[in-house]
Amino acid sequence: MWAQHDLRLRPFPRGFHLITREVVGAVPELARVRVGLLHVFIAHTSASLALNENASPDVRRDFERFFNHLVPDGWREFEHTLEGPDDMAAHVKASLLGPSLTLPVREGRLALGTWQGIYLCEHREEGGGRRLVLTLQGEEG
Repeated sequence: MWAQHDLRLRPFPRGFHLITREVVGAVPELARVRVGLLHVFIAHTSASLALNENASPDVRRDFERFFNHLVPDGWREFEHTLEGPDDMAAHVKASLLGPSLTLPVREGRLALGTWQGIYLCEHREEGGGRRLVLTLQGEEG
């Protein structure tokens, strides 16, 4: 079985945001899959996806602080500056984290660890709404 859906997310402020519920809710066929994979792809170059801690908001805030330290806005060496001081930094952060996740599916659910959740990593101050492409493949059970 194959299924594919677009998920349009509302604009989020800059930071790391749990979106696991939104992703799962956008793929109703997930409940019918005995074993499979869900591929989650973000169709943007200044936001990314990650899988990490789903319980403590401190972790998400620490990620934001770390990446802002690692790749600061307005770094004087950046040439691509027409879209604001956070734009090129956002592209670099998105490249470091990546545009997609491939997640296991077992018995109608994502087979994630107890403390794992899907993050939307918004790297722009005003990133706007984001679009995800969700592709499910698997064996129905």
